[in-house]
Amino acid sequence: MLPSVRNAGSLARAVHASQRRFLSIHEYQSVNLLNAYGIPTPKSISAKSPDEAFKVAENFSMSLSSGFLAKKKEPECRSFTGTSRLVIKAQVLAGGRGKGTFDNGFKGGVHTIDTPEQAREIARQMIGANLITKQTGSAGRICKAVMLAERRDPAHEYYVAILNDRVTQGPVLVASNQGGMNIEEVAAKDPHAIITTPIDAKRGVDPTVALELARTLGFKDAIAQKEAADIFVTLYKLFKDKDATQIEINPMAETTDGRVLCMDAKLSFDDNAEFRQNDIFDLRDISQEEPSEVEAQKANLNFIKLDGSIGCLVNGAGLAMATMDVLSLHGGNPANFLDVGGGATPETVKKAFEILLTDPKVKSIFINIFGGIMRCDYIAEGVIRATKELSLSIPLVVRLKGTKEAEAKQMIRDSGLKIIPFDDLDTAAEKAVELAHA
Repeated sequence: MLPSVRNAGSLARAVHASQRRFLSIHEYQSVNLLNAYGIPTPKSISAKSPDEAFKVAENFSMSLSSGFLAKKKEPECRSFTGTSRLVIKAQVLAGGRGKGTFDNGFKGGVHTIDTPEQAREIARQMIGANLITKQTGSAGRICKAVMLAERRDPAHEYYVAILNDRVTQGPVLVASNQGGMNIEEVAAKDPHAIITTPIDAKRGVDPTVALELARTLGFKDAIAQKEAADIFVTLYKLFKDKDATQIEINPMAETTDGRVLCMDAKLSFDDNAEFRQNDIFDLRDISQEEPSEVEAQKANLNFIKLDGSIGCLVNGAGLAMATMDVLSLHGGNPANFLDVGGGATPETVKKAFEILLTDPKVKSIFINIFGGIMRCDYIAEGVIRATKELSLSIPLVVRLKGTKEAEAKQMIRDSGLKIIPFDDLDTAAEKAVELAHA
């Protein structure tokens, strides 16, 4: 029997946990990786200019049996050139592309096309423009490529994902016969539509369990069930081989001609595995990332940009989260998460200030340091240097506790700079909020 169905709340937490700050790659790159493992998808080709999109559409070789079968099978294909039944997709790392709008006014990041001229015109509207979706924020994300793919008619759509799960403390296979839509909405409306199957991390997906899952999901015949089961097994092999944190196929489709295909794919990978996954991390597209976060990563700073007005500089992820909570408690909104870590130097602190000051929304800065491994005098030296060299005019609230605390406070006093020191966290946070609202 299949394991019991997880409730909607647990699934949402599992999906959220899998979406932390890991490397994500574009859809066309994900498709290429799936194909390298013999996982079937509609045939697709990327293009990085309108003229290239025209040529791709003009010469697109459409295979009646998809041309991407598992490696053990030899497809019997009948190919021809032409452009009927193609779809063009903006390659932007965000969900909701189909309902998005480009900053030039063009609507939709996914369109069907029938001629090379249409491919070129739509690519011209997409490439170089920012696509704004519910996940990108108001600025959107730049589209630098499009993917052209053959259209395949789904008879039914499914959802499949492999991710690491806190509850089972291991990988799980999450599946539903209600694919092609937001899985968290499905989980909220009909928790029993979600089937969560724990995976033995070493042995992988048991083929027998995979086949039973395919039957339970409703794949209509033995051939389709076997194809789906093979995909489940191979997806975990890819997940493990490449140090993935999440593989999401939405939808996986059983087509009207009886094939099982992965129609769309989102893959994320563990940053800690970069040293052994160079081929994967070479695919990184920093144009899809927040520039300040990219800059922070170069300096080994743990930084995430937020929408508030109080810049935060803290050591330790736990203390950083607590600091943000206290600011919110007093009516403030953090502008960022910034953990300088235990090995920060005065130079690192100065760089952190430079990153904070690139955000025009920042109206005050709150520094909250607990000196264990980190020395408070290093922080003080960096703060003083940054204040002088960057001509800092934004109010600066500092709370320093721990190693070399007395020396750090004396350095700040001796500097003569307008740095507001505090010992109490609540009082310091309240002051930072007051200054941000002034």
